[in-house]
Amino acid sequence: MTLNGWIQVALFCAIVLALVRPLGGYMTRVFAGERTLLSPVLKPVEGALYALAGVDARREQTWLGYTLAMLAFHVGGFVLLYAVLRLQDVLPFNPQAMAAMPADLSLNTTVSFLTNTNWQNYGGESTLSYLSQMLGLTHQNFLSAATGIALSLALVRGFSRASAQTVGNFWVDVTRCTLYVLLPACVVFTLFLVWQGIPQTLGASVDATTLEGAQQTIAVGPVASQVAIKMLGTNGGGFFNANAAHPFENPTALSNFVQMVAIFALGAALTNVFGRMVGDERQGWAILAAMGVLFLAGVVVAYGAEAAGTPALHALGLDGGNMEGKEVRFGILGSALFAVITTAASCGAVNAMHDSFTALGGMIPLINMELGEIIIGGVGAGLYGMLVFVVIAMFVAGLMVGRTPEYVGKKIEAKEVKMAMLAILVLPLMMLGFTAIATVLPATVAAISNPGPHGFSEILYAFTSAAANNGSAFGGLSGNTLFYNVTLAIGMFAGRFFMIVPAMAIAGSLAAKKTVPASAGTFPTHGGLFVGLLVAVILIVGGLTFFPALSLGPIVEHLAAIAGQSFGAGS
Repeated sequence: MTLNGWIQVALFCAIVLALVRPLGGYMTRVFAGERTLLSPVLKPVEGALYALAGVDARREQTWLGYTLAMLAFHVGGFVLLYAVLRLQDVLPFNPQAMAAMPADLSLNTTVSFLTNTNWQNYGGESTLSYLSQMLGLTHQNFLSAATGIALSLALVRGFSRASAQTVGNFWVDVTRCTLYVLLPACVVFTLFLVWQGIPQTLGASVDATTLEGAQQTIAVGPVASQVAIKMLGTNGGGFFNANAAHPFENPTALSNFVQMVAIFALGAALTNVFGRMVGDERQGWAILAAMGVLFLAGVVVAYGAEAAGTPALHALGLDGGNMEGKEVRFGILGSALFAVITTAASCGAVNAMHDSFTALGGMIPLINMELGEIIIGGVGAGLYGMLVFVVIAMFVAGLMVGRTPEYVGKKIEAKEVKMAMLAILVLPLMMLGFTAIATVLPATVAAISNPGPHGFSEILYAFTSAAANNGSAFGGLSGNTLFYNVTLAIGMFAGRFFMIVPAMAIAGSLAAKKTVPASAGTFPTHGGLFVGLLVAVILIVGGLTFFPALSLGPIVEHLAAIAGQSFGAGS
């Protein structure tokens, strides 16, 4: 680890924190329907969209109506994207004459982008047409991100309203998020990325002659626009198979740094939206502080492990950090920090091969995802995931003092706790259940490239990434098989919607309750004690659930590496 590296970490944190209040204030005004700088231009467009769709912007929905609208929205999105992928060979904007995507891979990809997971069992530049990338994937990147933000707002309204039967209007929230937040930000970001050297064209691939005289085909396309929303919307799906390690997706150290900031920007700002909507910004800062503690702990371990290098190389007298699988232009810090950010934010973009990280360095992305999209998390999903843990933490606090817990003026009772536990338990069921099945079937074990604990980590990482709606790949696993395509799709679907429905039930239950004034017995939830309690509950729940699996994978691999044993392919 170097001073320069820690300066970069500090600069990253400072910029993200500086963006929290301005972005939080802007989004609060947007979703309250108040006037913003863009209103003169976008308000008529917003009204026209409501008229075209037959939406009454003044009519709100119950939690169940909101949830059903969201599900109907996703059914339509599924049909559209699946059709585009299956028919891309006969659709326009296909200069490379890409064939239709197979049925099982189309199912996996459709569910992947529908759930904001963006797991990719295919190579983008060798599989998809420009139309599939634009109308199919980039389109869903916007809508899945907007959905996550809309759902977090519905849950926040549950905490902020009293004696109410409604939690907002799904169609209004998604429209405003897309129109006022995601689109303007992506236009500016896309122009920046083009300036940095990312292509944005509908032209066909370019044929070039190398210095040796060989012919090489260089894939290009509408890349910058997809990269912009994949980062801001924490989607992560790459235009190219190499994702953010590809020079046409991430050309410079500056683009790498700005992309990392973009991943955290909206998710961090939503904590401020929460504080503003409940009438106490300190509540939002407390939640962000808990996220920050977990994030920085991950950075310390991952950066430290990668900078320390590997025992095998040290035994050969080769000092220095672990550069295997990393881009020289980003270095160890740029790769390790990116890995922690992308898995803390449920983004899934990668600029290095996680399979080549040290055992402890690769364990941190795993843990980030296993904690369930709460360390900043996907846009919106991180906030409502953290608020679910807040319910559990306040329940634990209530048990310790023998008092019905309260949070921002709402009593946390049996129904909320049950729904919170249901939301939390679905993730380990998908992650550990499918991993257990995959480790005993000969065909699925044959898909891994490494034996022993590292191979187990490859399988565990895949199902963890899917259920956590992250989408990043550890590497080393041949996931494009019928078993993995179907089971990963199930994991992605359950990880998204089986967590959303209980969270929305909590929103409806809390919105209907009266606000309880603070008293001498009220536990303050804006200070260090609350932050410590919340972090402790998250770590205890995560540790009890996942420590045995981690012990079979990265932990035992680390101990074996110290003893001089490696688990490379064929060993």
